[in-house]
Amino acid sequence: MRGYLYHEDMYRFGEPQNSYWEFSAGSTAVTAAPLSTEERCDVAVIGGGYTGLSAAYHLGKYHQIETRVLEAGHMGWGASGRNAGFCGIGGTSLSLKQMLEKYGLEESRHFYRAQVDGVELVRQLLVEEGIDAQVQGQAELEVAPSPKTFAGLIEHATAQRELLGLDNQVLSAEEFRSNYFESSEMHGAIVNRPAFSLHPLRYLRGLAAAAERNGAKLHGQSEVVEWTKQGGEHVLVTRGGTLRARNVIFATNGFMPEHLHRAFSGRPLPMISAMVVTRPLTADELARHRWQTKDHAITSKRILNYYRVLPDNRLLFGGRGHATGSDAGAKQTFAAISRRLGQLWPRWQDIAIAYRWHGLICITLRLTPALGRLSEDPTVLFAYGYHGNGINTSTWSGKLLADWLAATGPRGERIPDELPLMMRGISPRFPLAALRLRYLQARLALFRLQDALD
Repeated sequence: MRGYLYHEDMYRFGEPQNSYWEFSAGSTAVTAAPLSTEERCDVAVIGGGYTGLSAAYHLGKYHQIETRVLEAGHMGWGASGRNAGFCGIGGTSLSLKQMLEKYGLEESRHFYRAQVDGVELVRQLLVEEGIDAQVQGQAELEVAPSPKTFAGLIEHATAQRELLGLDNQVLSAEEFRSNYFESSEMHGAIVNRPAFSLHPLRYLRGLAAAAERNGAKLHGQSEVVEWTKQGGEHVLVTRGGTLRARNVIFATNGFMPEHLHRAFSGRPLPMISAMVVTRPLTADELARHRWQTKDHAITSKRILNYYRVLPDNRLLFGGRGHATGSDAGAKQTFAAISRRLGQLWPRWQDIAIAYRWHGLICITLRLTPALGRLSEDPTVLFAYGYHGNGINTSTWSGKLLADWLAATGPRGERIPDELPLMMRGISPRFPLAALRLRYLQARLALFRLQDALD
C-alpha cells in the first residue's frame, strides 16, 4: 500500500480490531460522520487519536479556535483505541546515561517533568470531563527477570530518584511476591509512580465527546488521500469531500501516511506490538500465582512483555509483534505470546485466550518523541514517536500544540518553554529509509541475544 511500511493487512481502516476494548467499550461511540462536502476551518487535524483529539479539545475549550478532525477509520481505530492502557512515565528509548550525556541533567529533568505532567493531565481530563475509563492501579511495576537485571534496576532507580527526583521504590523478590504476584522470572522489581491504567478506547471516546462539546467537528472514515497547498490554504482531500484549512496538525504517529507530505518521509519507524486477553480468571486461579494487584507491569528486558489484570479479572499480556504485518504473521505472533504467558505463569498456560489483536507504536532515529512545526511551513504542526508510551505523552503533546498555535499564530517562531529540548523539532530521516524494517529486525535480533545473556 502506497506510503506505508507494513503489509496492507495493517491498514484496513474500515475494519475494527478484534480487541477486548472494542468488545467492552459500552455504548459510548462517537458518531463522527464522514466528510462528505467541501468545508473550511482554521485548524485541520489529521488523525483521530489522543494527540489529535487533545489538540482539538484544547483549541476549542480554551482558545475558541474552529477545528475539524479527520480519521481514516472510526474514532479510536488506531493505536489510541487498541493499546494496553498504561498511563505512566516513559516516552523515550534512550538510557538515562545516554540522555544525560546528550542533553544534560537539567534537560533530562525537564523531559521527565513533562512526562509526569502528562500523567496528571490525563487524570485531570478524566475527572473534569466525567470520563468513565475504568481507572485501575496506582503505579507501574518493572519486574527483573534475573539477579543481573535486578542489580541494574537498583542502580537505575537510585539514579532516577537522586538525579531526576522521580518517585520509585525498590522491592526484593520476597517483598514483591508478598504484595503483588509471583512468576517464574521475578527477582525483584521497581515500583514507579505516578502511573495508573485505564480502558484506552473509553478514554478516547470520552475525549472525543469532550472535543465535540467544545466545538470540534469530527469525521470518521475520512482518510486523507491527497494533501496540497493552494495560496495560504491547505487542501485535504478525502474520498468523500475536501477540507480547506489555514493550519494542519499531523497527528498519526505509527500509522503515519508518509506519502502525504514529503517533509515526513522516512522519519518514523513503526513497530508492531501485539497482545492477548484471557477469559476471566477465578479467584482460585489468581491465587495460584498469588496475584493481588491492579497495577500494571512490564518486564525489565530489551524486548519486554507488558501485562495487567483487567477489572473483570482477565489477564492482558503483550509483547513485540512480527516483521511484516500480515494476517499470517499475526497468527504466529499470537501463538508465541500465548506460549510466553505460559512460561511466566505455568499454572495459567491452559487458560483460554479470548481476544487477540495488534497495532503500531512509533520510534524515531534519535529515540525521543518529535514535536514541533515545520521550519519551511510553520502552519504545519506535528507530534509523533512516543516509543510505546502514548497515553500521557500524546495527550500532553496535543495540548502543547494547541496552546502553541493559539499563542503564536501561523508563524510560530517562539518555541514554548514547556517543550523539552529532546522533543523539539522533526526527527532525522533514517538512512536508506526503505530498509527501516530490516534495521528493526536486526536490532531486535541483537536485543534477543543480549536478553538471553543477562
